[in-house]
Parts: sequence; structure tokens; C-alpha cells
Amino acid sequence: KSAKFGHHAQIITAGRAINDNMGAYVAKQLVQKLIYLNKNPKQSRVLIMGITFKENVSDIRNSKVVDVVHELNDFGLNVDVVDPHADPQGVKDEYGLDLSPTINPGYDAIVIAVGHDEYKNLNERYFMEITRDDAVLVDLKGIFRNQISKMIYWSL
Repeated sequence: KSAKFGHHAQIITAGRAINDNMGAYVAKQLVQKLIYLNKNPKQSRVLIMGITFKENVSDIRNSKVVDVVHELNDFGLNVDVVDPHADPQGVKDEYGLDLSPTINPGYDAIVIAVGHDEYKNLNERYFMEITRDDAVLVDLKGIFRNQISKMIYWSL
């Protein structure tokens, strides 16, 4: 609207560009960490925990987590998505993605994308039980900051 009146809201535009590119940034960082660990991204399995717009709600509209999923898929990774609050049919209809009904161990990376209360009760032992050796834990909400010592940990 401001452009219509001759004003250029550069800060707002820059902020929008950063938000719009965050999915690609997260995916690239994860792929770089997998490569550093001598893992082939195209043979790697990733678990995304959470797809709703925000924690503890079922609303999936405007979820930026979908951008991360698409970027990881573009890199050739095998991605599973779980969310205790999201409606699987709604996710399928809105984004064309299938939610995994269960968590199947053997992941090379986990991305905690939404800070649902159910996830806050988990610990490093749980994550290690569902991952392979030298797994990466990406904690986009910083829930486990300073609590992970045996896994490769990265947070924004």
C-alpha cells in the first residue's frame, strides 16, 4: 500500500524477503551438515516434527514448514512429517503432503519445526533412539538449546 503512495518500505520488504527464503536457508544448512558428516543427502531420511502455523493449534494455513519440506525434497532427501495437531486430510488437501502416521526409527536428521507441548517433554535419549549414528537435530524454536550434547545440534 505504501508503494501506491510513493513510499518504499524497504525494511518491510527486506523482512518479507528474509521470511520467504527461510525454508531454503534451513534446508541448505541441514544438507551441509549431512554432507559434513559424510552422509549422502539422497540416501538420508529426515523427520520433520510439526507443520502447523504455530504451536498447539491445528491451523495449517500459512505454515512456512511446508517450504522446508519442499526444499529438502528438492535436495533429494526422504522426508517424513508428523504433527499431533494437524489434520492429515487437511495437510494433503492444502499442500499435497502426507503426514506419517508413525515415527519409524532410522532418521539421519530431525527438524523440530513447531514447539508443540508434546515435543517439549522429549529428550536427547528419545531423539537418539529414532536416529542413526551421527544424526543432526535442527531445533527451529530453540526448545532444546543447551540440552543436547551427543548429537549435532543446530538452532536458529
